[in-house]
Amino acid sequence: MTMKRALISVTDKTGVVDFARGLVSAGFEVISSGGTASALSDAGVGVIKVSDVTGAPEILDGRVKTLHPKIYGGILADRRKASHVAELTEQGIDAIDLVVVNLYPFDQTVARPEVTEDDAIESIDIGGPAMVRAAAKNWHSVAVVVNPDHYDIILDEIKDSGEVSLDTRRTLAVEAFRHTSCYDAAIVDYLGSDETWPERLIVSATKVQDLRYGENPHQEAAFYYTGETNGLAAAEQLHGKALSYNNLLDTDAAYELVSELDEYGCAIIKHSNPCGVAVAPSIHEAYVRAYECDTTSAFGGIIALNSLCTRAAAGAIAEIFCEVVIAPSFEDAALEVLTAKKNLRILQAPPFVSSDIEVRRVAGGLLLQTPDGPDDATGAKVVTRAQPTEEQLADLRLAWTIVKHVKSNAIVLVKDGAAVGVGAGQMSRVESTQLAASRAGARAAGTVCASDAFFPFRDGLDAAVEAGAVAVIQPGGSVRDDEVIEAADEHGIPMLFTGRRHFRH
Repeated sequence: MTMKRALISVTDKTGVVDFARGLVSAGFEVISSGGTASALSDAGVGVIKVSDVTGAPEILDGRVKTLHPKIYGGILADRRKASHVAELTEQGIDAIDLVVVNLYPFDQTVARPEVTEDDAIESIDIGGPAMVRAAAKNWHSVAVVVNPDHYDIILDEIKDSGEVSLDTRRTLAVEAFRHTSCYDAAIVDYLGSDETWPERLIVSATKVQDLRYGENPHQEAAFYYTGETNGLAAAEQLHGKALSYNNLLDTDAAYELVSELDEYGCAIIKHSNPCGVAVAPSIHEAYVRAYECDTTSAFGGIIALNSLCTRAAAGAIAEIFCEVVIAPSFEDAALEVLTAKKNLRILQAPPFVSSDIEVRRVAGGLLLQTPDGPDDATGAKVVTRAQPTEEQLADLRLAWTIVKHVKSNAIVLVKDGAAVGVGAGQMSRVESTQLAASRAGARAAGTVCASDAFFPFRDGLDAAVEAGAVAVIQPGGSVRDDEVIEAADEHGIPMLFTGRRHFRH
């Protein structure tokens, strides 16, 4: 089947003039409309206007241009069927062999802060998706191109054989249906933004890169972008080798945590759990104090900073082996130090902002929930006779921010603006407390303790006090709260109830 007629109507005009010129050189007639026709004509490429093919003008401010039997008949006729070919002849319709269309930039339009609903509605493409779907349906006879990156491949095949191969047409059709599906998903997201739990969930994402492997070398993996404009999804890699699946998971956990810290803050993550967190008067001191929490676990970890990475901070970071450093920005001198480490991944990203909905996969389905969200224990209630000092209250609030980022059951010990012990992922809350205490060692004396969920018995609180804790913060809500409060009063320590649990599985 020798191709001879193309319809080109694109919003993204990247490379379209050279592509159309190549088609004309290969013997094609080019049909076009609107801005595409003007761009091609201005470049000296001969085009036939859609209105000349249909015999009908564009109407309704351009809403109706291509919706006509002479366009859709030319696209949808199955050339394998003699009856279709005969009907084209009877109706005086010329077949269209190549459809080159991409759509109005709806997602870019609605991303503008000043966008109105009328602006959004006018950016909903009708004729474009219809032509794309028609050509994709008829891929046995028609090639459809929605991506300018494929122009050279298409031209090469046409020059070699006079047509686009059947295998390529099928591949292009799949891409075209995926293109219109994602486009419709963006419209649904915008118009249905007030629906928290829609009856049908549409997820659209664009592949950023293939990854070397998943959590383990035998697992395949890839990273997809869902359109978020904050945190890891908007990160720019400034240096280092490609990010791995585990790097991405841990970096996301680190940056989510550090973005919630006040003052200058640093978080060090290992296997999705913090092994060091601190706030301080400088980012250098914040890193040093975070590192001191657990110098063993910090080896090979992810380091996240919530402000400009200075030369001093970079110099301290460079003294250990770590996988990733992520920050909102870097001094030139800091980059000079860090880039001396060939494989160190350096990421620059805007602060993390909680997503509207969190999604996790289970066998055969998805679990969705609203995000846990930042929580600095504002409004927490002192339930004991003893009252916390201002210094203890500051540490309690920091401990409460940290503990929500630790896998449950979670216990965090904090002193003077830095975590000194973290107990994560134990089946017993007492064991998590003991683990945090063992990591802190002698530094546990004089700490405050945060628990992500209530102490079901007084033994967990007793273990924290035995380790050296002098104040406790927890959600409360146990049927034995009175016993736990009585235990705190016996020890003479203040305890705060937040009324909000922070399980993390």
